Amino acid sequence: MILSTSRLRLYLYCHATDMRKGFDGLSGIISGELGQDPVSGDVYIFINKRRDRMKLFIWDGDGFWIFYKRLEKGTFQLPSNIADHVSLQLPYDDLLLMLKGIDFENIQRHKRYKGRLLTA
Repeated sequence: MILSTSRLRLYLYCHATDMRKGFDGLSGIISGELGQDPVSGDVYIFINKRRDRMKLFIWDGDGFWIFYKRLEKGTFQLPSNIADHVSLQLPYDDLLLMLKGIDFENIQRHKRYKGRLLTA
């Protein structure tokens, strides 16, 4: 499976998730609590209470994928304003920083153009 990062929308579910949940349980959270469509093609990120496990839930057009990561040491850093929301839309770069254990809250970002892609 190849993910097009330029078109991906990533949503972090801001409440602790029971990692025993599978396809049906996670799609129930997406449709019931987030009011989103699980087959939209968006990526939904779920993290457990201890913040040492993460699941990514994705629809690829003909089936669901669950990517599961368990940290052997340390925890995933979450955005500081997580308590104010049910879900947050994250930039792809922030997900990569979370996965690598980098403190993305204190990174200085330089301005970049965020326009539409040009097609020939």
